[in-house]
Amino acid sequence: MEYRIEHDALGEVKVPAERSWGAQTQRSIQNFPIGVGRETMPPEIIRAFGLLKKAAARANRALLPEKMTEEKLRAISAVCDEIIAGAIPEEFPLVVWQTGSGTQTNMNVNEVIAHRGNRAAGKALLHPNDDVNLSQSSNDTFPTAMHIAAVLLLTETLLPALEGLIAALWRLEAENADAIKCGRTHLMDATPLSFAQEISGWRASLETDGELIRRSMTPLMDLALGGTAVGTGLNAPRGFGAEAAARLAELTGLPFRSADNKFHALSSRDELVFSHGALKALAADLMKMANDIRWLASGPRLGLGEIFIPENEPGSSIMPGKVNPTQCEAVTMVAVQVMGNDAAVGFAASQGNFQLNVFLPVLIYNWLQSARLLGEVMASFDRRCVSGIRANREKMKENLNASLMLVTALSPRIGYENAAKTAQKAHREGLTLREACLALGYLTGEEFDALFHPEQMI
Repeated sequence: MEYRIEHDALGEVKVPAERSWGAQTQRSIQNFPIGVGRETMPPEIIRAFGLLKKAAARANRALLPEKMTEEKLRAISAVCDEIIAGAIPEEFPLVVWQTGSGTQTNMNVNEVIAHRGNRAAGKALLHPNDDVNLSQSSNDTFPTAMHIAAVLLLTETLLPALEGLIAALWRLEAENADAIKCGRTHLMDATPLSFAQEISGWRASLETDGELIRRSMTPLMDLALGGTAVGTGLNAPRGFGAEAAARLAELTGLPFRSADNKFHALSSRDELVFSHGALKALAADLMKMANDIRWLASGPRLGLGEIFIPENEPGSSIMPGKVNPTQCEAVTMVAVQVMGNDAAVGFAASQGNFQLNVFLPVLIYNWLQSARLLGEVMASFDRRCVSGIRANREKMKENLNASLMLVTALSPRIGYENAAKTAQKAHREGLTLREACLALGYLTGEEFDALFHPEQMI
């Protein structure tokens, strides 16, 4: 392999000749061989840095035109466009397990932009610190990139997948309004409801989660950029944070704004904790919904068997013909991962000391994994399971008619205690409710038939 010599404040470093990064990136590669190839900085963060650096250059052009010339702005913007498009992922090899401020990733981006910009210009036009990092610090850029990445992932991936799943549930509701079935509480038989009503519970839960997630995005629009090292804005021109946020809003079409208090914006991560709490709520509801679906589909002969779900693949290497609710299992595993990630996010956010939190990479790594997995698993769950659910109406009717809790319809006429005795007699002696009630002398056949209409109990 051929190398070139780069240098930083600590001296010279050999860098692979074909790569665009510089000395500080190379030092990070050498000093943090932890999770290499598996746990590198998420691409959402790299994309966010591309947007951030382009917006910062535009802000500097407006506020410091003597330093950020039009030529420099064009050169920075061109490389940023490559980064935003995800065209050069090989230039960003650094792992999550690096400095807790994300400084090395910020410098990785700075070095790549400067090197590629200089190569295109055919001269030493850009310096990583003096030009690409102008008016910035890693301490305000990395928290800013975290918020940008989070908002974009929610907007572009998670919320569309959630909305698609909700739409599928609305369709299923409409198709099953007349399917009456037994309700269940405590995993025991309960009074009837329609299958549409059961589905509506899932749908309303997901709609609530979507609203909570959207509410959590509002504080994520506040950006730390402009606070530089400790929140004072040292070495940044007055108004830089507001100008850069406005430029980001132009680039993304999202209402980003400069945080009012940069000391908070650098040292606290409560916005991401709050937002991940909404993701955990979604995970909890998806867990419940997926478990309901696999219980209702259990069987096919010895379980509840009240719904049919798509048969996507063989379910056993030893039992021929077996098919399992694998999409439900994927949903529940993702939910478990999200709940675990929530602990990591909370612990990381609690570790701010004085003017900076230095658990940023691990926090955003877990946050982004949660949002990404939830978005992807909902899209798969919708396509490969929920959209193909069909009611087994015969089994629903059979289970409903066998339910002892239909006796609840008799309580207003014969009283709670007599209704309980009716159900207990029917259960002990293998009778129908009608037979038990008549045997106990609580009602005549005509009276029972007049009262007993399960379809009216919903």
